[in-house]
Amino acid sequence: MSQQNNQGEVDRLAPETRVLRQFRIVFNSIKSHFRQVERDAGLGGAQLWALSVISQSPGIGVTELARALDIHQSTASNLVRTLTSRGLIASAREGLDRRGVALRTLAAADAVLQRAPQPFVGVLPDALASLDAATLARLEQDLAVLIARLAADEAGAHMPLGDA
Repeated sequence: MSQQNNQGEVDRLAPETRVLRQFRIVFNSIKSHFRQVERDAGLGGAQLWALSVISQSPGIGVTELARALDIHQSTASNLVRTLTSRGLIASAREGLDRRGVALRTLAAADAVLQRAPQPFVGVLPDALASLDAATLARLEQDLAVLIARLAADEAGAHMPLGDA
């Protein structure tokens, strides 16, 4: 079937079906990237992103890591625990009161980051960052309407997609 005929078929579909197909394309692209990350780096997408942030910001704390990834602090703590147990990062108590934890990558992290597919942040955050302000504003407004219709739990806003 030619691309022109295929486009005609798509044009005849109900608008909600066309948009559903677009969501499927987006979600499947994200899933494909996460599978490639897992295959090439041996880590989940959120773990890889956290590792890359720690690598770029030696001495970063868990609170700052959570802020950089836009996730809940307990989620960041779980990522840190996993990366530590895998021998990719180390944490050390620092500061006058020794309450602050500074995170640093270990030698094994360099090899993981070198074989991992880019972008470390994931394909969706990377694509969103490349959009102009007007497009982002429209998306934000339209997705807010969809989220309201779904009566979705907004607590999911701070859960990495790779963990969903």
